Amino acid sequence: MSRQVFAYIIHKDGKADDTAMEFAVAARKLDANAEVTAVVAGTGAALDAVANEVAALYKTVWKIDNAALEYPVADMVRKALVGILPKDAVVLVPHEHFGLDMAPGLSIQLDSPYIADVVDFESLDGGTLNAVRQEYSGMVSTHVACDIEGGAVITVRPGAFQADENAAAGGTVADKSGDVGDLTVGRRYLETVVAEVGDVDITKSEILVSVGRGIEDEDNLEIVHDLAKAMGADVSCSRPIVDAKWLEKSRQVGTSGQTVSPKVYLACGISGSFQHMGGIKGAPFIVAVNKNAKAPIFQVADIGIVADILEFLPELTEAVEEA
Repeated sequence: MSRQVFAYIIHKDGKADDTAMEFAVAARKLDANAEVTAVVAGTGAALDAVANEVAALYKTVWKIDNAALEYPVADMVRKALVGILPKDAVVLVPHEHFGLDMAPGLSIQLDSPYIADVVDFESLDGGTLNAVRQEYSGMVSTHVACDIEGGAVITVRPGAFQADENAAAGGTVADKSGDVGDLTVGRRYLETVVAEVGDVDITKSEILVSVGRGIEDEDNLEIVHDLAKAMGADVSCSRPIVDAKWLEKSRQVGTSGQTVSPKVYLACGISGSFQHMGGIKGAPFIVAVNKNAKAPIFQVADIGIVADILEFLPELTEAVEEA
């Protein structure tokens, strides 16, 4: 019997997250012979739009339509999944705030092992999966072996697998709404509080020059602003810059900041932790400048430059202005 792999797809405003395409690739690397099914939960026309979009990537899509899932509370989704997933299911969940809330409890209720923050699958030997995780902000790779013969719940880091832009499955959508039962849980959704937009809305910027702790001192931010001006870009940053109160919170990129989708993203002195990279969507052209050659940002960058940004950025600014 073929292994059953399920990819839980998160979505917003009727559009599937980028991880939908990435998980189609991740599932095939996990087990090339597996039967892969996408699962989407929500309600109404927005859910139908997502299900049809995802069906272009997966042969089978399970749809859970329930009014209670207008906002996907993790407890409700977990309860719905337990009601429809087979006990030996291998479930892929995005390693972001929703997945971190939902996945550990799902593994307990399915009585399956849990592997968190996977960035690669090395091999599958019988029922033993060899996966790669990262520790210490990506500075160390951890190789783990897990028996998935009886199923598993795995959170996969967004952006870890390169999406196949040409994938076409022409799949079908199966409505599983009637199989989930009562979704009453202890928590309920109250409201979404939208963060205030500062003087610059980086979520709409096409070019971002983003700065991290490698800038060393607040006074050095001037060279970042000079480069951004020369490039016609906006300035954004990683969390340490906001924590130091050198830039306002509205300029922070990451899971605890803004989600951006520029065409070009220049990361200056940014290590590239998953919390930061989780705020970058839409597959921008990423240029990374960092003096640490082993910084995780180089694993996702289209162009990587090993250099001290305090020396390199002024030279780059001069070159851009001359060009």
